[in-house]
Amino acid sequence: MSLKKERVESIIQRQVAKTITTELNDPALKFVSVTDVELTNDMSFATIFVSFLEDKDKAKGLEVLEKSKGLLRTVVSKSITTRRTPEILIKLDESSEHGSRIDQILNKIND
Repeated sequence: MSLKKERVESIIQRQVAKTITTELNDPALKFVSVTDVELTNDMSFATIFVSFLEDKDKAKGLEVLEKSKGLLRTVVSKSITTRRTPEILIKLDESSEHGSRIDQILNKIND
């Protein structure tokens, strides 16, 4: 992976997380964290992975984030200096859930 791509991903992650906490005042986004950002090689799409602390906030939180893609893209365009601003895709990061599920299975096997 190129250094520029990693740097842009880091900037996008920082700016999106900051925007969610400061500008989007929705109760469903109270316990949301931006876990990762993945850019395509041509930097035309940025997939933003988010996780929620509480399961009940997932559906509503994803809906609010989908509606605020325009604002997030505007913030991203002001913070990076690439030729094109990437389209934003929001995805739920379920890696922590998978990890806890694997831990439960391993604990059952050990018992």
